[in-house]
Amino acid sequence: MKNLAITIMTGLVLMGCAKSNNPFFETYKNKYGAPPFELIKNEHYMPAFIEGIKQEQTEIDAIANNKEAPTFDNTIAAMDYSGELLKKVSSVFFNLYSAETNDEMAKIANDVSPILSEHGDNINLNEKLFDRIKTLYNNRSKLNLSSEQIRLLEKYYRNFIRSGAALNKDQKAKLRVINKELGLAELAFGQNVLDETNSYKKFITNKAELIGLPESVLQAASEAAKAEKQDGKWLFTTQKSSFIPVLQYSENRELRKELLMAYTTRGNHDNAKDNKAIINKIMKLRTQKAQLLGFATSADFILDDTMAKTPKAVYDFLASVWTPALAKAKAEAAELQKLMDAEGKGEKLEPWDWWYNSEKLRKAKYDLDEELLKPYFKLENVRQGVFDLTTKLYGLKYKKLDKMPIYHPDVEVFEVTDANDSLIGILYTDYFPRAGKRAGAWMNNIVEQYKMNGINHRPIICNIGNFTKPTSDKPSLLNMDEVETLFHEFGHALHGLLSQCTYRSLSGTNVARDFVELPSQVMENWCWEPEVMKTYAKHYKTGEIMPQALMDKIQLAGTFNQGFINTELLAASLLDMDYHTIKDTVGFDVTNFENTSLKRMGMIPEIIVRYRSTYFNHIFGGGYSAGYYSYTWAAVLDADAFAAFKETGDIYNQKYATAFRKNILERGDSDDPMKLYLQFRGAKPNPDALLRKRGLK
Repeated sequence: MKNLAITIMTGLVLMGCAKSNNPFFETYKNKYGAPPFELIKNEHYMPAFIEGIKQEQTEIDAIANNKEAPTFDNTIAAMDYSGELLKKVSSVFFNLYSAETNDEMAKIANDVSPILSEHGDNINLNEKLFDRIKTLYNNRSKLNLSSEQIRLLEKYYRNFIRSGAALNKDQKAKLRVINKELGLAELAFGQNVLDETNSYKKFITNKAELIGLPESVLQAASEAAKAEKQDGKWLFTTQKSSFIPVLQYSENRELRKELLMAYTTRGNHDNAKDNKAIINKIMKLRTQKAQLLGFATSADFILDDTMAKTPKAVYDFLASVWTPALAKAKAEAAELQKLMDAEGKGEKLEPWDWWYNSEKLRKAKYDLDEELLKPYFKLENVRQGVFDLTTKLYGLKYKKLDKMPIYHPDVEVFEVTDANDSLIGILYTDYFPRAGKRAGAWMNNIVEQYKMNGINHRPIICNIGNFTKPTSDKPSLLNMDEVETLFHEFGHALHGLLSQCTYRSLSGTNVARDFVELPSQVMENWCWEPEVMKTYAKHYKTGEIMPQALMDKIQLAGTFNQGFINTELLAASLLDMDYHTIKDTVGFDVTNFENTSLKRMGMIPEIIVRYRSTYFNHIFGGGYSAGYYSYTWAAVLDADAFAAFKETGDIYNQKYATAFRKNILERGDSDDPMKLYLQFRGAKPNPDALLRKRGLK
């Protein structure tokens, strides 16, 4: 397959793709080193990918063939600093492929995936290169290295072993084929989910079908229909900001059912976008890869490089939370059924009834109507609240930059500086759904932090979401889940922004999957604290701070519906683990497998697993395979970490804020994660903190 890259490169040269016209081959002209998005065109990507691969391969060959004895600097550090152009184009392309894609970009992704896979294998399976790494690894105690350098050396050695460096020639050839096919299958899965999400459009022509929906929801749906040139109608989609309000407020049970089923059957329609066969292929390839590398299952392989280490440890951990969560969910279901029985309609509680009736129950129990809260959650105010929080905790300052290059009009850019005015980094925010953006919310790097030749290269970070869009007469008003999500993703951004590592491979969020969610989830703890809410929960019209009585109701309702929330989340985690602990895919059927998994765990029929298999992009296309449990694993850490602040009576406690910044946010993967946590907290995390926080104990 080496001829593939040569063939493509030759073809591009013949097409006249001159480097001089390609922004990737030039130094970015703005002072922050941000990409000139307005100049980048689709035709620029492939030439930059090919040249980037060529340059990195030249650098790697020079390292591998160096006649001097291997040293940390001429081997490990040299590898970590290599591939600058490839990193440059990859960061832009794959950020936009998630946030602002199109058919042409999808084709480029499909074309470049096997080339990148081959390039990665050419590096990881290079015997001369691995011999140098192995020599250093075996003599690491004699090299007088810093703890960060030892961590990087060990990481490279471990990654090479996990990438097949110790396999024989035939096994390496087989691994190359698996990696290429797996990359293409995972791309196809994600593209199908995006296409299925975009293809569903429910137009309503009779307003009587929309009884119960708040005026703000009707207005948003009307404007969405107008954008599709369907004036006088209302449009609903499978974007959460569109259909969740219907599940919460619509009295039209059939409409609730239709929208929920449209969302939960994406990729499962036995059509060209069906994902069942792709899941089958992915699991076959992942299982083959794990067993080729000496592991019984894909989960054994993946978890060997995490805090949890083994599937048994994950299953035991999930069981400790699943049992009380399921018990609470069953009690909640009984309470909701009782509420429905009182209405005398003879209806049995179904998944499309849960949101609607739990919203009614929340009003009855706590006099708390989420629709009345939304006017206090203007997106810009919530974001400013996060800014203010991190100013108090870490001394950070934010300045909006109006003349920075952006890739879409929704994007805003901020300069982030430290208390002493030194540059921390650049933050891009991109918060609204659109056809070219995949569902969900995430953080990405455009530039990662690292230090080289005495220069501390500061990062450029993206926070991306799919929140409620503004309407013609209202700004974006968030629901409670969206407020938490904004705080959550900002925690990831802080992890990238505050990094102070020497090497890119260790910086920011390049940590174990079950540790990466700690900085994000701990931020959620602050968002409903009254002291913090007073900084952002302001009525979008009057500027009035949310009344204390409403804040008190939010506190009282803090553990409401936690059985449902935790059960749907944990069920997805268990389903993920069940997939990745299979040992044989002969006769494998996705539908039967999912049903058997849910039955075995005891999932109640009134709740649908948060992600059904055919749109579970986290594990089949998003890097969380055998890792979805990490949200709950990290929740133990975040509950215990925030308890440190609460125990002092000061949620802005500077001792713990400084310790969290210095030992967690700045350190990346420069040391063992539990060691870093112990340095922050002074003790191991207490699992009871999570159960208490979620009302499960």
